[in-house]
Amino acid sequence: MALTTELIQQKLTEKFGDQVSDFEMQYDILNFHADKEINLKVLNFLKEDEELAFNFLTDLCGVHYPDQKGKELAVVYHLHNIRENIRLRFKVFTDIAKPDVYTATGIFSAANWMERETFDFYGINFIGHPNLIRILNVDEMDYFPMRKEYPLEDQSRTDKDDEMFGRGGMLGFGTEKTMHGTIAEDEKAQ
Repeated sequence: MALTTELIQQKLTEKFGDQVSDFEMQYDILNFHADKEINLKVLNFLKEDEELAFNFLTDLCGVHYPDQKGKELAVVYHLHNIRENIRLRFKVFTDIAKPDVYTATGIFSAANWMERETFDFYGINFIGHPNLIRILNVDEMDYFPMRKEYPLEDQSRTDKDDEMFGRGGMLGFGTEKTMHGTIAEDEKAQ
């Protein structure tokens, strides 16, 4: 019997009930959410069930949603059933004040470095991880650079030329320099 998204959703709902939700297709990949307390149960079920057999963790990453109160941080698991060539995206959310999620290293050893990177950039604490330390940033950093807590650039700077950052110049965005300012400003003045 071929593995379909309907069958995957049905098996997950039968096993976990309303603890799994928000099933939807995006770019031909089934997406769903689950409570962070059962992330290991869901991952283990997806891997060990003979029909599902999602035995390859393609990717694990973090996302920061600053406007979702109580669910600001997400851990996203990308799983692959190699036999049927079907992919799956599974998200769990956590509060930024207590960003604890159980480690998946006992189920997928590939999660080790991916969780370290996610911790390093988003500050998600993977409970039970064998060596949860910074992997790319210096140990002295007291912040997590991928969180959307800081502006990308200082808008009051006058020492930068937008052409050097791909905004304006020869690219035709209406910000090319003219004798009186920019093309956009010249058109407004007319």
